[in-house]
Amino acid sequence: MEAQSVALQGYIHGALSSLQTRKTDVSAKFPKPFSSETRCSFQSICSSTKRALRCRSSVEKIEYKGVFDTEEDNPKSKVSFKKLAVFVSGGGSNFRSIYEATLNGSVHGDIVALVTNKHDCGGAEYARGKGIPVILFPPRKGAEEVFSADDLVTALRSYKVDFVLLAGYLKLIPTELIKAYQKAILNIHPSLLPAFGGKGYYGMKVHRAVIASGARYSGPTVHYVDEEYDTGRILAQRVVAVLADDTAEKLAARVLDEEHKLYVEVCSALCDERIIWREDGVPLIQSKHDPSHYL
Repeated sequence: MEAQSVALQGYIHGALSSLQTRKTDVSAKFPKPFSSETRCSFQSICSSTKRALRCRSSVEKIEYKGVFDTEEDNPKSKVSFKKLAVFVSGGGSNFRSIYEATLNGSVHGDIVALVTNKHDCGGAEYARGKGIPVILFPPRKGAEEVFSADDLVTALRSYKVDFVLLAGYLKLIPTELIKAYQKAILNIHPSLLPAFGGKGYYGMKVHRAVIASGARYSGPTVHYVDEEYDTGRILAQRVVAVLADDTAEKLAARVLDEEHKLYVEVCSALCDERIIWREDGVPLIQSKHDPSHYL
């Protein structure tokens, strides 16, 4: 096997060397960082070496992965890249986690807009620093320009948004947006819904209520958004134990840590089109590694 690998490397090197002597300039067809010669060599040798690589061991396949990557080797390439809009009202820590996941490839999507009702919140400042367009909704009282819910829908459509992610957005989502993005708006809530949800249950208020109730468990819930607060279909949850000496702050910190992990996992499934709706209307997440298994 080692001899075959060396032979293959020699063949590739020879092909590259011969192509470098050609004078045809096709650099305009291929953007950097790859030179025209390298791109041409990829095209000329991929077809002749692809069969050889497929029959080799998994170790060799990993070695050449990235050079001879195909749709068969990379199922994600068959799924379209999704465009996301995130709604925040505060620091936007979940927004940041999702944004970082889009950069490292954990989430097969791109955040193309951020919507906030507080123009100077931490999440909005972070978005501006990353070059992400910020939309103020609803607009501040007394604003000269009227920006309606229909205008918001138009703006999101102009960015070709596929999914809307609420990440600490404290305003009720307008009906116009829900109708425009049916089964495409998610929210994360810091309790195990349906417990401790609804109007007025947000932030530390949730964690104080959990501790005061004597509940032994809490944790984040990701759910679909409907016309009411926290009543949409539950998609995913993560359990966090409530300790005997917990304060709202201690519990909030542990729940938030799980929020960051859970929301990224859900966004990954969303962008990979791994969410399946059961006949009774319950959404389920397919495992990335085994489609017959649900998370």
